[in-house]
Amino acid sequence: MPTFHIVTLGCAKNDVDSASMAQLLDRQGYREVDRPEKADVIIVNTCGFIAPAREESYRVLRELATRKRRGQLLIAAGCLTQRYGQEVVRRVPGIDGILGTRRWMDILEVIRKVRRKPHPEPLYHLPDAPTVGPDVQGVARVAVQGPSAYIKIADGCRRPCAFCAIPLIKGTLVSRPMESILEEARLLQELGVKEIILIAQDTTDYGHDLGMKDGLARLLERLVQEVPDIPWIRIMYAYPGAVTDRLIELMATEKQILPYLDMPLQHADPRVLRAMRRPANLDWVYRTIEKMRRAIPDLTLRTTFIVGYPGETEEAFQRLLDFLDEMRFDRVGAFRFSYEPETASAALGDPIPPEVKQERWERLMAHQQRISLEKNQAWVGRVLDVLIEGVDEESGVSIGRSFRDAPEIDGLVLVEEVLPMGEMVPVRITQALVYDLVGVPVNREE
Repeated sequence: MPTFHIVTLGCAKNDVDSASMAQLLDRQGYREVDRPEKADVIIVNTCGFIAPAREESYRVLRELATRKRRGQLLIAAGCLTQRYGQEVVRRVPGIDGILGTRRWMDILEVIRKVRRKPHPEPLYHLPDAPTVGPDVQGVARVAVQGPSAYIKIADGCRRPCAFCAIPLIKGTLVSRPMESILEEARLLQELGVKEIILIAQDTTDYGHDLGMKDGLARLLERLVQEVPDIPWIRIMYAYPGAVTDRLIELMATEKQILPYLDMPLQHADPRVLRAMRRPANLDWVYRTIEKMRRAIPDLTLRTTFIVGYPGETEEAFQRLLDFLDEMRFDRVGAFRFSYEPETASAALGDPIPPEVKQERWERLMAHQQRISLEKNQAWVGRVLDVLIEGVDEESGVSIGRSFRDAPEIDGLVLVEEVLPMGEMVPVRITQALVYDLVGVPVNREE
């Protein structure tokens, strides 16, 4: 039986693509193995979003190419190869096949072609048209990770953000049929999954290309009907200006839809936002967040900012820090601006020195840490449902997440007792750290 191993780099959207490729390979008789040296076929699902992610992808590919044994295939797939296929081959000798992110569903075809006739150069498989694969190949577009699962509801993006290479890599928005998504959600419910996380480049744009108005809200209305036994449904990657009253009402009234929203704002200075080609109407942000917080008292808001964007003055950066104080987000991520050729921002160059970007990034994160700690401290004494994902039996501590924590990017809840994996446990919070909470199971109080 032939074997394969997939290395996945980058975001959760890549996790879904890797899981879909694994389903296709499994269906064809391949067996997945836990180490690359055991595999007949190694697939690296790369990330090419920003420069540090690209360098990590190149490093992993070079390491695997150097160790590749005779007869073993190395396939480079994903975002990096979609955009930089020729450069990948030039920088990493030993790759057998190049598969772009838009055609993950053709992994078997690429392997067959390479096996049938060895090529002096890597086999390229980079068609231009974006395609949503599950409805062609009949595989689920999900990635199950313990008691949680990601469902990809769309691919690509039609937004004009100047700094972003996603449209160059993924193409424009391609939404998946709602019935396909619901079918996958029902399957996850049968498997006992406790949390569904909806992902796309822009979840709030779901259904636009299918002629839907307020498509995400319509999808959520159907989801809560179809999977009543899944306690958590989480929304990621909302676009400013696209959070509708209907969506807010659903989050406020449907217990399954978590009072958590990830809405990357990118900056708070109107001039910088206009240069980014992002929504610059901060009045909308203030009004909408105030409306959400009134309707959803325990709302957790996560956002992301870019520092060091071309034209960001010290005054503009200070406006961003002041904005943090005003809005008091629960979770904040930050990136240093990465120059991306061929994007609209490329014409602006990269004028801000790296040391200035780094200093601003450190200042922003230190500024937010105080706010995050205060937000966490407000939960001391309260009870949160915690989804248990790991156990350290030696220290007698379980590790989990509350509704306030998206996997891998937010904090954790450390529970002072060994608890069953995958269980949802009520926990009274006893201590607050900058990013994490500490607590004890409610039943231990009795």
